[in-house]
Amino acid sequence: MKLYQRVLIGGGLLCVIGYQAFNGQGARQTAAPNAQVERGRYIVEIGGCNDCHTAGYAEAGGKAMEADRLKGDMLGYRGTWGTTYPTNLRLTLSKMTEAQWLAYAKKLDTRPPMPWFNVRAMTDDDLKAVYAYIKQMQVDWAQPRPHFSRRTRRRSSPSFSGLG
Repeated sequence: MKLYQRVLIGGGLLCVIGYQAFNGQGARQTAAPNAQVERGRYIVEIGGCNDCHTAGYAEAGGKAMEADRLKGDMLGYRGTWGTTYPTNLRLTLSKMTEAQWLAYAKKLDTRPPMPWFNVRAMTDDDLKAVYAYIKQMQVDWAQPRPHFSRRTRRRSSPSFSGLG
């Protein structure tokens, strides 16, 4: 084999190995988590969103798998206004663009015990971070939670009274 053939074959092998190392079968580094998503996770955590919107969260001392968070709950909160249920935020935000979410959040006016005034007080950057965090979660289309029930009849699902 001539020298130029060895150089061509050796160079070709180096190209293939280099390509594999950067794009194929070599060890890959995972990308750093998105800072906006992490900020949204933090705001949701300290804002108490999981307390109501994640079933069993408070009873478990704040321990819930990420896959179970913000899907709403069947536990209703009853008062003079009727009974309200924590909504599935994944489902709610999946139907909105970021601009729609900002407009919705800035005009939010819901029934107790939802602290809508805290959501309204958030900055646009905070709301965008919350949106990014919830939007990246997988949507559970299986069963949306109840939304609201007037006080005209008793519900068969559990509720917490004494808030009104």
